[in-house]
Amino acid sequence: MNVKTEQSGPIAIVRVGETRLMYPILSDFSSAVTGLIASGQRKILIDLAPVTYVDSATIGCLMDLYRQAHGAGGQLKLSGVQKRVETMLNLTGAQNFIEIHADEPSAVKSFGA
Repeated sequence: MNVKTEQSGPIAIVRVGETRLMYPILSDFSSAVTGLIASGQRKILIDLAPVTYVDSATIGCLMDLYRQAHGAGGQLKLSGVQKRVETMLNLTGAQNFIEIHADEPSAVKSFGA
C-alpha cells in the first residue's frame, strides 16, 4: 500500500496514495498510524485527498485509530475527504468523533499549529 508519513512541526501527516482504501490493504495504513501513536505522536492528520472509496472495514479502522489516539491524549483528524467518502463517514456517524477538514491547511490550523 502507498502510505507516506511526514512531519509538519508537531503534526504527523499520513498521506494515503490509494484511490480505494479497503480491507485487503488496511494493515499497512493501520500499522503506520499505530506506530506514530506508540512513538508518542499526539497530533495526527490523515490526508485522504486521493481516496474516492472506503469500505466498512476502513470506517472501523479509522474509528479504532481515533480511539487509540484519543486514549493516548492525542488528536486524529482527516483532510481532503472526497464527497463519496464523506457520505460514508456521515452515514456511519464517524464524523461525530473524527474531525473532517476540506483541505490540509485548514486541518493543520485546527491543531493550533
